[in-house]
Amino acid sequence: MEEPPQLFLCPISMELMEDPVTVSTGVTYDRRSIERWFFKYGKTTCPATMQRLSSFDLTPNHTLKSVISSWLDRASSSSSSSTPLCKELGRERLPSVLAGIEGTPFKVTALKNLKSCMEGDVAAQEDFVACGGIQVLGRVMTQALAESSAGGDFSEFRTCEEAGSVLAALPLSDDTSVELVLKPDCMRPVVALVQRGSAEARLHAMSIVAKISRADRDWTAGVDVDDLVKSLLEVLSDGTSPKLSSRALDVLLDVTAHSRGTRRAKAVEVGAVCVLVELLPDADRRVAERALLLLKRLCKCPEGRLAFAEHALAVSAVARTVLRVSGLASRLAVSVLWLVACAVAPAERVLDDMLMSGGVAKLLALLQVESSASTKEKAARLLRVHGVFWRQYPCFPTDLRDYLKFLN
Repeated sequence: MEEPPQLFLCPISMELMEDPVTVSTGVTYDRRSIERWFFKYGKTTCPATMQRLSSFDLTPNHTLKSVISSWLDRASSSSSSSTPLCKELGRERLPSVLAGIEGTPFKVTALKNLKSCMEGDVAAQEDFVACGGIQVLGRVMTQALAESSAGGDFSEFRTCEEAGSVLAALPLSDDTSVELVLKPDCMRPVVALVQRGSAEARLHAMSIVAKISRADRDWTAGVDVDDLVKSLLEVLSDGTSPKLSSRALDVLLDVTAHSRGTRRAKAVEVGAVCVLVELLPDADRRVAERALLLLKRLCKCPEGRLAFAEHALAVSAVARTVLRVSGLASRLAVSVLWLVACAVAPAERVLDDMLMSGGVAKLLALLQVESSASTKEKAARLLRVHGVFWRQYPCFPTDLRDYLKFLN
């Protein structure tokens, strides 16, 4: 399809407008882009003129919408009789196509076309990588990110998002591809997409990270991990997209797997324990298991255990998952409770909460049904070490008192 006239492109996204609306300055934008400008970014100016707006009313531009629709009909009918770009995209043409992407002012449209040509075509994807496509995407993303950070509007960042979607469409399963993506030109923009991108762009960026992780490579070198963790926790706290939350947990697991000590303490400092604890009550099995694994890792550092002990709902939220979610969740929950109550001297409140939340009764039940020797040992040790403390409570069941005596 031929390039659309400049008038048909949104000044913000530089994409063909689907629902053109006009602001009080007389400039027309695509509704999705201008609403994002106002309500997500909190802007109060016209992006094209930078004039402060006295009104945020959006007036539909029916005339322009009709003209765009007519142009699309004509372009569609003319292109149907010609050979589609996807059929023409052979290895011999790729260098010129890639050069054209770097040179065109319509990068978003060019990247969309490129992605549609490669989707599901393994040979085209392999040719793309062999012809330096990943390096081109890295340069496009780096340039777009630099222009966006320098104070430009977010049309440049939209280019970065679209390049990220092309990168996410690649398998990234071979060592060569992984090495290229791990270079700063690619990895820094990918992390920026996780932090600042739209929901779709974040999913694409997290998909890239997941593919690299499967190659067992540490992608966190040279990346501001602290800011990344903070952004991932915001995604989990927001909770608007279950798919996005699930991907965010995967990336957090990968970050913590490649980090120890200081990095985990930093994650605790920006609220990781609090977010994970509050995720548990409504979590499904997969989310609960991953949240518990993250809590287990964080509670291995003193800062994590302290944050867990200070959270009013932490013990009850974790204890509630025992014998309720899955066998894996039960084992992880016992490990968390063992870390905060046996690995170090626990706060009295932690022991109070374990009893009041039913955690102690569940530990006793686990001794009867759990098949994992290490989990049974942890449960038994918790009961032996703190049984005297729990027996002093009048609410402590008599049959449990007798069982604790038997354990000791």
